[in-house]
Order: sequence, then C-alpha cells, then structure tokens
Amino acid sequence: MLAINFSGFSLEVGTDEAGRGCLAGPVVAAAVILPADFSHPFLNDSKQLSEKKRQELRLIIEENATAFAVSFVWQDEIDKINILQASITAMHRAIDALKISPEFIIVDGNKFRKYQQIPHQTIVKGDSKYLSIAAASILAKTYRDEYMEKIHQEFPNYFWVKNKGYPTIDHRNAIREFGATIHHRKTFKLLPEQLKLEI
Repeated sequence: MLAINFSGFSLEVGTDEAGRGCLAGPVVAAAVILPADFSHPFLNDSKQLSEKKRQELRLIIEENATAFAVSFVWQDEIDKINILQASITAMHRAIDALKISPEFIIVDGNKFRKYQQIPHQTIVKGDSKYLSIAAASILAKTYRDEYMEKIHQEFPNYFWVKNKGYPTIDHRNAIREFGATIHHRKTFKLLPEQLKLEI
C-alpha cells in the first residue's frame, strides 16, 4: 500500500513526468494534491499498470483530487534547454497551474529546482511509494499517450499509437526511411551510429 503523505503538511503535492526518454513529442508533467482520506487499492506507478487501468484511475484521480494540473513542454523547448531542464520546467508549470498553492512538494526522482519558497523533497521511485506521485505519474502518462495517439493520425508511419515516441525498432526504422518530423527532438540521437570495426 502506498503512503498518503511524506511531509505532514495537508497540502502536499506530488509531481512526476512522462516522456523523458522519447525521441518525439513533448515531455508531460502532472501535479496532484490528494485529500488526506484518499485511498485506492490499484493506484500505483503508471508503468506497473495496464492502459485500461490507467484510464480508469485517471477519472478517479480527477474526480477526487483536491487539485490537479498537467503541463506540456514541447520538443522545440526541449531542444533549447535539454530534457532534464524541460522535465523540471514541466513540473514547475503543472504546480503553477494548480488552483490551490501547495505547502510541500514531493518529486519523483532525484533532480528538481527550488520552486518559489515552497520546501520540496526528491524521492527515488517515489511513484511506487507515495499516492500523490503515483497519481501524477498516471495523469502525465495518460495525457501524453493521448496526444501521441492524436499526432499518429498525421504521421502513421512512425507507429506512435503503439510506441508513443519511444525509440523502438519500428520507430527508428521509420526515421531511417522517412526522416525526422516536426515532432522529433532534434538534439536527441534519433538513429544509433553504426559501429565500425578497426581492421
């Protein structure tokens, strides 16, 4: 069972991102404040759940959260500021968009920039330890997947409906055949370099 609170503050927000390792599309972050009495037997790190379960939980989270928000940082900005900074920026913007200002921030992972004067704590694998981070991971993942499925209609050769922009063999083969699109991150290594043997 995941814990409801880390800090002891009632307005504790959990934040997480999705899409950091992708070759195409935005990085998406969510921020979620849950009520102190919230619990759900299936709420867990989004990577541990089926797509159907994530969609079901998204509705439950949105209906029951004290506050939630989702933020997109697009590929052009990722290319300008790098993926780590883009991930943190997306989390900051999600917190900015909350209708209630949090008293404490818990962050999945080990990297974060101070947000205003609000104290924070980074937690490695926080999405499998705290309910609000798990909830944020589900919102970030479902909103991002939905967007990648939408742009798949425009560029079906890249199989984004299936790979969501991650560097699968199908995705890389499509880049090799058709080149990069406006949705690809230009600073990422879209194709692995060929190994050359010294003879």
